[in-house]
Amino acid sequence: MAKLHTLILGGAACFAAMAFSGGAARAKAPDAPEPSRPRNIIFVLVDDLRFDGMGFLQPGLLQTPNIDRMAREGTYFPNGVTTSSLCSPSRATILTGMTARNHGVVDNNNSSEDGLTFFPAYLQQAGYQTAFIGKWHMGNDTDAPRPGFNKWLSFKGQGHYYPTGDLPAAAVAAGKANMFNVDGKEVAQTGYITDELTDYAMNWLEKERDPKKPFFLYLSHKAVHSDPLPPPRYAHQYDKAKFTLPASAENTAENYKGKPRWVYDQRNTWHGIDFFYNSDMKMTEYLKYYYATLSAVDDSLGRIMAYLKKNHLEKDTLVVFTSDNGFQIGDHGLIDKRTAYEASVRVPLVMWEPGTVPAGTVNTGRVRGLDFAPTFLSVAGVKTMPQQFEGQNAWGLITGAQKPAQWNPSDFIYEYYWEWSFPETPTTFAITRGNLKYIQYHGIYDREELYDIGADPTEMTNLIDDPAHLSDKITLRAALYTQMANRQGKHMIPYTGRQSIGSVRRMKGGTGAAPFPDEWLVEPNRADRMDDIIPDSPAKQAAKAAGRPFMNAPTVDEQFKQIPEK
Repeated sequence: MAKLHTLILGGAACFAAMAFSGGAARAKAPDAPEPSRPRNIIFVLVDDLRFDGMGFLQPGLLQTPNIDRMAREGTYFPNGVTTSSLCSPSRATILTGMTARNHGVVDNNNSSEDGLTFFPAYLQQAGYQTAFIGKWHMGNDTDAPRPGFNKWLSFKGQGHYYPTGDLPAAAVAAGKANMFNVDGKEVAQTGYITDELTDYAMNWLEKERDPKKPFFLYLSHKAVHSDPLPPPRYAHQYDKAKFTLPASAENTAENYKGKPRWVYDQRNTWHGIDFFYNSDMKMTEYLKYYYATLSAVDDSLGRIMAYLKKNHLEKDTLVVFTSDNGFQIGDHGLIDKRTAYEASVRVPLVMWEPGTVPAGTVNTGRVRGLDFAPTFLSVAGVKTMPQQFEGQNAWGLITGAQKPAQWNPSDFIYEYYWEWSFPETPTTFAITRGNLKYIQYHGIYDREELYDIGADPTEMTNLIDDPAHLSDKITLRAALYTQMANRQGKHMIPYTGRQSIGSVRRMKGGTGAAPFPDEWLVEPNRADRMDDIIPDSPAKQAAKAAGRPFMNAPTVDEQFKQIPEK
């Protein structure tokens, strides 16, 4: 499996090299052809799915027959990427067609949505009926309906896999359940979340929408976000599976050669492979729950495609399957997302529309979450794009009218802003041009990174101090700083353009790195493992003083034991 993993990652990086080569110097690509007619669009977004987390990329291990069918009958894009690898910023970018530095949704806490226009509102103006069903996860933890949607179903925050999941025992005994917001009204969740969201989506498709109008459905799953809990029918799907982690997950001097200090420091944290989610679970075990949870999403896609075929809509409906961000499973000793490393920024991306999207094709053109809004409006026949859009219309690339060699993507700029709730990962800015990726960090005492992702797809050799790449380093530093300016020409986090490595030297034999505070060092599997993430309050302090958890949070393997048998 390690060899297979290397082949998958290496092959995809070769795709990246093909797609990125020549970048800034390439001649202007031909204009994308306009669609011959407005067509329906179904956009299926999952949460935290790894770029290679699909059966056709890991045959014999993963079981995703409907995703595989989409790829077989449609097109797989190995260079799907996110410009901000974190739930809320990524989703805001998809919905607005703007970068985080301009839409202002910079973390998973309370970034404001004030002043933002979501692209489905423009689809409504073009005569579309629109529906949002699932996880929204922006704007002060509210599930209230947003402008731009004729149909609305959402829930607060991350949502829950099961109707009584995460509720106190007393609340469950009293008959309480987790709630959905359905068109502004509270409705109790009654089933497994992936299945129930799909039920609502199918009901809208079959009974609620106006069949005389084109439609746009945004189906936003909670799956496979932590802690992933599968439905009973898939509870034991991967019991015998043998998952292998990336070679860079090993704690060796060679793996950390040239890496920033914060990367090694993060091994023993919430987002590190040694203590991920503050448990002692093995990632190889966690992946059994993770991929079993994905199977319900695969079922959902099967229901959607069956409906389209039964109603003769498959040749008039573009179906897009992707994730808001990637997921590290030990890459460089890290788990989760946030970083500028390939496993974090790359996302699965498959598109399907028989007769329009080429079948059985691997399209190496890079597509960002930033590009969906202008592409979907083009699909709808909108000729003049809103000024807010910063992405590119990829319709010609998607249909094959533009070859990947003609597709002229701009530099890939990545931005992640430090969160107080998960302070292990620093503010991160990166630029990819050609095969070169340059990464710098804001506000910490650490080194920069430079990788040739064509020759080094797993990002193991940091070229930042290689004299042969001095010019590249200087050029990419300047380009990153210039392009990170917002529309007012300012930088959201004040910083100056880097011109040298800075004063980072340390005396040999002198004081080493400071130890972490004693109070941060705890045993695994504590019931209060979520408490430090929750905002401080007198009630939380009182719980701590009393020696009890403020929010009881058993690990996923303990929750798994509560899943009912078939």
